[in-house]
Amino acid sequence: MMGLGTWLSGSFQLISRLLERLEEAVLLLLLAAMIVLACAQIVLRDVWGGGLSWADPLLRVMVLWAGLLGAVVATKMDKHISIDLTSHLLPKSIFCWLRVVRHVFATGVCVILAWQAVVFVRQEALQSGGQEIAGIASWQLNLIFPIAFAAIALRFLIRGVRSVIVAFGKGAVSS
Repeated sequence: MMGLGTWLSGSFQLISRLLERLEEAVLLLLLAAMIVLACAQIVLRDVWGGGLSWADPLLRVMVLWAGLLGAVVATKMDKHISIDLTSHLLPKSIFCWLRVVRHVFATGVCVILAWQAVVFVRQEALQSGGQEIAGIASWQLNLIFPIAFAAIALRFLIRGVRSVIVAFGKGAVSS
């Protein structure tokens, strides 16, 4: 029989892969929709002399969504922007703990940003008569902020836990 730890590890990996596939699918669909909408808008303007009034504002919002979802994926792949002035100067033992501090700090910043984004979206949702783009309320379009910052915080938290494990030398988990 399979042990509980093995089952939990396998389940976690399965859920992680499913979430990665979902992220990639949403990003792919978003980019495809942006290309189709932008091309349609160009054709409508050039051929019929007009376009969809809601297409340009929606494309701007879609670019924002693509950028934030791209940031989530970049954080997952450890390809996010970081300033590393000390990795080649410090001994490896100290750098391991610096990595832990860096991930904890980044997690804290992203949690604060996610919380403030929730406050922002909630306030916008409570205000009646908000702006709409293509029939979608502006607060719904801004949901990407808390979602993206929460996802980035989760990625940094996971990396932080892995960094602690590495720093204590209790596992061969790479950060």
